[in-house]
Amino acid sequence: MVQVVDHLSVAELQAGWRECQDATLARHYQVIWLLAEGRSCAEVSRLTGFVRRWVEELVERYNRFGPSSLGDQRRGNGAKPRLLTPEVLAMLRERVKTPPDDGGVWTAKKVAAVMACELGQASVAPQRGWEALRAIGWTIQGSV
Repeated sequence: MVQVVDHLSVAELQAGWRECQDATLARHYQVIWLLAEGRSCAEVSRLTGFVRRWVEELVERYNRFGPSSLGDQRRGNGAKPRLLTPEVLAMLRERVKTPPDDGGVWTAKKVAAVMACELGQASVAPQRGWEALRAIGWTIQGSV
């Protein structure tokens, strides 16, 4: 049988499972609650649909780090901030109303260069420029 560190009482774990609005966090509370009640990893695996190894990893993480280790941990994984923020898109909507500096037509590469300048970056991938043009509804025939 697995030992569960008593960061939270069995009643608090059950309440976390029942009251949580986040589905992933609720399922994790359920796993820890069932283990804290004295059920085996195999039984909890069968009841929740998680594979046994994940149940074991989850309880190890909970025992070590407490309730803050439950839920989807990818949310704070250090991903880079989005380039296509509403502010950048608003700036681009205005900028593409006038011709580019070279007098030609707007291309993904030119938009990426404008974005890089606006964001203070050395460069922005042309693909991001294309995504920005699509996001603002721009076409070579004119804006939609």
